[in-house]
Amino acid sequence: MTDGFRVDLPALTQASEGVNETIESVRKQPVRDIDCPVDAFGHDRLATTVAEFCDRWDQGVVNLADDGAEIAGRLAQCVEVYRRTDEAVQAHFEGVVQRLTGEDPAAE
Repeated sequence: MTDGFRVDLPALTQASEGVNETIESVRKQPVRDIDCPVDAFGHDRLATTVAEFCDRWDQGVVNLADDGAEIAGRLAQCVEVYRRTDEAVQAHFEGVVQRLTGEDPAAE
């Protein structure tokens, strides 16, 4: 027999919000915007290689941010589904209790 099942809705909500905050921070400073003068590298080819790397890295970060946004959205959706389900079950049980304590419908 199991000990039951419990979902921590505030924790899911915080996780969704945390992912969204992280994504917002990442999108404020794209990797491709990390500027460094070419002469700081002391070598043109190295400067070009670093710039190309930053462009590729930026695309990877964009892809990760998109995936993170999907995760955050699904977490928020899970919270909403759990809440609606809890409300529906509560309403159902309240109806059962009211029927058990109210007038006998078969008495008519």
